[in-house]
Amino acid sequence: MSSTTNIEPLGAVRERVLATLRQEIIAGGLRPGDRLVERELAERFGVSRVPVREAIRALVAEGFVHFETPRRTVVRRLTPNDVKELFELREALEVYAAGLAAARATPEDLAEVERLLALAATATEAGDAETITDVNSRLHDSIVAMARNSLLVDALEPVAGRLRWMTRRNEEWPQLLVEHRDLYEAIASGDPDRARAHALAHVRTNYESTVRQLFGDTAEMI
Repeated sequence: MSSTTNIEPLGAVRERVLATLRQEIIAGGLRPGDRLVERELAERFGVSRVPVREAIRALVAEGFVHFETPRRTVVRRLTPNDVKELFELREALEVYAAGLAAARATPEDLAEVERLLALAATATEAGDAETITDVNSRLHDSIVAMARNSLLVDALEPVAGRLRWMTRRNEEWPQLLVEHRDLYEAIASGDPDRARAHALAHVRTNYESTVRQLFGDTAEMI
């Protein structure tokens, strides 16, 4: 009688390690300047160094970590210019997506956003930062999906994690909820101009809030 052992494919191990480290950076468990050591991470995850090394390289490509020296990898310290560039991209793409969403959203699309808003309201009342971040990200993803433009989705995908990381720093949650409700109502109205105007105001307000949270009230809006 023989038995077989399920061996997790290398690619699956890499994705598991990558997803865990990415989420820890976004949530603040791994903070800017913290070092990622292959040996320690391999021991922690109970894997070889190969998938850990590949996961770290993916985090570098995604903009979460960087090599301070060839032998020292750390979580990136965000700069005001990092925030500025990413929010410029949001302004260009998400505002456009909101206008398309207003013209193309189905009743089912709008019902999904309503469901996410209800979840966001519950999480906001509870002060549940992790759930708020997750739901708000899903809400923005839903709006982009409503645009029915795959190229928009593809353009935002490479920076989605970094945007989530930055917006996680914004803890003005009640204000975010109000802005998201207003944006939903603008999209539901079917008026693309109204939707774009609300999306633009939301991105710019969120930019200012994120800069304050990261760099303080005296930070210059560059």
